[in-house]
Amino acid sequence: MSTPVRVLAFCGSARRASLNRKFLGFAVEAAREAGCEVTVADLGELAMPLYNGDLEDAQGIPPGAGTLAGLISSHQGLLVASPEYNAKPAPLLMNAIDWCSRVEPLPFEGKVAAVISASPGPLGGVRSLVFTQQLLSKLGCMVVPGQCYLAGAAKAFDAEGRLTQEHAQRSARALVAKLAWTASRLAP
Repeated sequence: MSTPVRVLAFCGSARRASLNRKFLGFAVEAAREAGCEVTVADLGELAMPLYNGDLEDAQGIPPGAGTLAGLISSHQGLLVASPEYNAKPAPLLMNAIDWCSRVEPLPFEGKVAAVISASPGPLGGVRSLVFTQQLLSKLGCMVVPGQCYLAGAAKAFDAEGRLTQEHAQRSARALVAKLAWTASRLAP
């Protein structure tokens, strides 16, 4: 790529030892290796109350949501780690997306997105991944095809937090390569 694709990466888990954070860390490095310029946003550090239309009417968009929406707007691609809680995306991720969907112009419109998920269970968070892909598509993102999920994630990292499963490494690299390629082709 002559001009690096700007990618915003964020994880729907606020837990520091989150398996999804670890998996996202690998994907971020893979995106950088693919030539992308990556910004990592920490949703846990962006204060956003639970979405409430009355609160929005009274106070407007909270500063944290405004910051996230601005970051989304200023990047061509999104790399999202979508944890699965009770067969659905994590509340932190959904709340952030809900608030950002209230910002005009809609920051998701025209962005290229890739979604990954990790879970200690046998399904690897695939239900959350698919839901998040569909939601981002509905909000105007072009979601790159593919399912990059990590089953049995509690045993997939070494003591230093490095991903050890070669299949998951190949899958993440392939997905971020699609993200970089697609975003570079759609860049204005």
